[in-house]
Amino acid sequence: MAKLCVVMATYNGEKYLGQMLDSLVAQTRPAEKIIVVDDGSKDSSVSILESYKEKLPLDIFVSPKNQGHRAAFSKSLEMARDYFGKELKPDEEGFIALADQDDIWLPRKHEILLNEMEKADTNGTCPDMVFGDAQVIDGEGKVFAESWRKLDHIPESLTLRALMTGFTNVTGCMVMFRSSLLGDVLPIPVDVPVHDQWITFCAAARNGYRSIKEPVIQYRIHNQNAIGLGHSHTWTGNLKLNLQWAKMLTQVPHFEKLSKADQDFLTTYVSYTETRLSRYFLPSYVLWVARNARSLFPHIESKLKFIPLVAYGIVGAPFATKFLGKS
Repeated sequence: MAKLCVVMATYNGEKYLGQMLDSLVAQTRPAEKIIVVDDGSKDSSVSILESYKEKLPLDIFVSPKNQGHRAAFSKSLEMARDYFGKELKPDEEGFIALADQDDIWLPRKHEILLNEMEKADTNGTCPDMVFGDAQVIDGEGKVFAESWRKLDHIPESLTLRALMTGFTNVTGCMVMFRSSLLGDVLPIPVDVPVHDQWITFCAAARNGYRSIKEPVIQYRIHNQNAIGLGHSHTWTGNLKLNLQWAKMLTQVPHFEKLSKADQDFLTTYVSYTETRLSRYFLPSYVLWVARNARSLFPHIESKLKFIPLVAYGIVGAPFATKFLGKS
């Protein structure tokens, strides 16, 4: 039987942590190992974790100081790699599920995602990662949306090129991926904004990833979420974040494994975004924007909307800030 490892990062999560751990206890297909990195909590999070050691196969690492969400998950994935290195034979595959401290997993989450991981596509290839949908709950546990994907207008699939421009459609607590992908995922580059975006890119660049419509968790939205509904970045701020992400991708070993066409797209996207941040208009990029509209604007489904978007795509940040009310 394949081994399953859940990895979780906690930080001052005492309010909801017990509910999350109870949902792990209730899984129809239990995990063989649950690795938790506590990122320097000042509350009772570690004590709560310790109290579940008789119910769950917990391995707890307590960081002496807070280092941030990305660093905590990076540490937990490194521990998962060490676990699988000891437990798996060379021809065996393990699976990893990412957990947040404040959600509630539906009882069949592991069962559903593991079954989907074994389904091959039309080319006979099984995906490196699968992610489901979620019911959305508030701080009191009340369901206020049946689909996280519909609530936040998240596309079910994105091309590799769309992912390279900074778009993402994956929320880590809804995924499962193969342990062999850790060779591509680790170490997580320091310029990666969130770990699940990086894992998604690594999966898409290797054997691909797949979405399913079925909810696998109850995703909690409250005023203390590390990452929740929407974002607070400005229009210019988003451009800068996308540029940071794309530049980072050109500098990691994964870049050399991309096709020549994808490499050319990414390097052009970097220069395009740099230019967009500094100039009013980018007429020299109009044909490139038109050819790559599906990757640059993956959230737009109507073909009729692409024409104005191409025009919008050659508008630079100085013009947008001065005349379009952007910031």
